[in-house]
Amino acid sequence: MDATGPQLRRLVDEARSADPDAWEAIYRRVYPRLFAYARRRLATDTAAEDAVSETMTRAMHKIQSFVWADVGLDGWLFGIARNVVLETYRSDARSHASDPATLAEPTAEGLRAHGWPVSPADPATRLMALVEHDLIRKAFARLSDHEQELLELRVVAGLASQDVASLTGRRPGAVRMAQSRALDRLRTEYEELSR
Repeated sequence: MDATGPQLRRLVDEARSADPDAWEAIYRRVYPRLFAYARRRLATDTAAEDAVSETMTRAMHKIQSFVWADVGLDGWLFGIARNVVLETYRSDARSHASDPATLAEPTAEGLRAHGWPVSPADPATRLMALVEHDLIRKAFARLSDHEQELLELRVVAGLASQDVASLTGRRPGAVRMAQSRALDRLRTEYEELSR
């Protein structure tokens, strides 16, 4: 569904009138990306699930103030999620996932989605994928918190540079340049770890 398409606009209008089906559709549409974002920032699945629940609760209370001109619905929801995650940091510093090793290991489905030919009977391929995943996590951990968050918002959440700019107080061009630099740095760190 397009981020500002007529179907989504209709869904938001229905959500504003407290239609539970509209809220369920919005939740189902954005949950996987919200959870992935929160999970990368928080230490446990439970903390990430709680953050997504709190995000949706706040969204339900604030939907009347949502304005299409600011950011799209996804950007608005990720802005709320970002605030929830930051509040979680403040209330319990131990829930911050500063070590990406807390992330779940890749599943066979996830590996296949990224082009890895994985079968349950192929332990060598599985081992290579795990080594690759571990190197990427370690390289990602070497990035600054700002670089990590930027890549999470752009790549994991799939937000447009304009949405990320609105959330972080930057200009879209600055977001794109920072993303390019962060990806270059991630590539450099990965290559260094691969030696």
